[in-house]
Amino acid sequence: MSFLYNIGIKLVHFSLKCAAFFNKKIELGVKGRDQTFSTLEKHINGQEKTLWFHCASLGEYEQGLPVFQALRKHYNDHKIVLSFFSPSGYEIRKNTPVADIVIYLPLDTKKNAKRFINLINPELTIFVKYDIWPNFLNELKQRKLKAILISAIFRKQQTYFKFYGRYLKQALFTFDHIFTQNETSKNLLHTINYNNVTVSGDTRFDRVYSQLKIDNTLDFIKNFKDNKLCIIAGSTWPEDEALLIKFINATALKDIKFIIAPHNIKSQQINHIQEKLNVKSILFSKKDHAHLQESNVFIIDTIGILSKIYNYADVAYIGGALGTTGLHNTLEPAVFGIPIIIGNNHNKFPEAQAMIEHGGMFSISNQNEFNTVLNELIENDFKRKQSGNSNTQYVIKNKGAVIQILDYLRI
Repeated sequence: MSFLYNIGIKLVHFSLKCAAFFNKKIELGVKGRDQTFSTLEKHINGQEKTLWFHCASLGEYEQGLPVFQALRKHYNDHKIVLSFFSPSGYEIRKNTPVADIVIYLPLDTKKNAKRFINLINPELTIFVKYDIWPNFLNELKQRKLKAILISAIFRKQQTYFKFYGRYLKQALFTFDHIFTQNETSKNLLHTINYNNVTVSGDTRFDRVYSQLKIDNTLDFIKNFKDNKLCIIAGSTWPEDEALLIKFINATALKDIKFIIAPHNIKSQQINHIQEKLNVKSILFSKKDHAHLQESNVFIIDTIGILSKIYNYADVAYIGGALGTTGLHNTLEPAVFGIPIIIGNNHNKFPEAQAMIEHGGMFSISNQNEFNTVLNELIENDFKRKQSGNSNTQYVIKNKGAVIQILDYLRI
């Protein structure tokens, strides 16, 4: 299996090089990985104490952030290396203050792993959720360097639990400890005789709860809302936007404001939304030269402020689950005590299942269901507030994973 895995990695390398000619995002990753070792050699002298944090992409970064922040504060004499596999994480968080060096993770070959670990020699390594790379982890294990996996979640269908998954299964045993999100994941690890495991929950609950401790004021959103009911649609895809546009056009005469934050902020997609709307809309990029109160729809054609915008929502719609791209972050709006509507493809998202069961989230699969649910939440103040409060209580009940992880690390 080791031989096949390493052949597979080389094929991935070749495929990415070819695909980079046609895909800008892949090109960013390929070019970024080509610079990783020179960046490390420039910024690490070999005598410094280091920590290594690794995330697949932006979602895993946000998940691990409360742990990273705590370690940054505690290990203030260490140099921290943060790696990403995806451009979606690196390009947005390459200047994060939580790390001294932010890089793309080189492809998981034995040669890269040896060179990488030789350069950083981390006192502690933290992987987040599921981005598990055997060659890097084996190199850490051989050198007796500590590594943990946090916010892990496993499913029976994964390769680790199949007869042919021996090599990847062995990679799990390189971790000194694994912190899982739920009991199911812990029990699956027990079936392969991995026992250094703790059910700590999902660190995202700590992450979103910390949002309440900062100033979430955005004067331009306050001016746009103008004390009216506000529906916020976050991380939307075309299939989500189609529902929203029809609903907005049908309710144009009602005193309701809408904010749409598309996942794809390319001008072509933004223009399509504006062209389909029959009401007045304004872009974030043009807000400084507009009378915000006069617009019905505010389109956020930027990144990095959505978590604060949710502070102004009365109802939220979160994209990704109506199609096949995957449900986006529903905990960010939940912490502000607002009801949430999502699509029907949410089976792999336990937090969505739980909030639906508790009455704070509503799943829809078509325009009629969307209209019915949203109209009821608009018109029924009691249900809207009750549902929103259910979501807040759910977040509060499930925070605390960070404390357990730091306790294990004796911090």
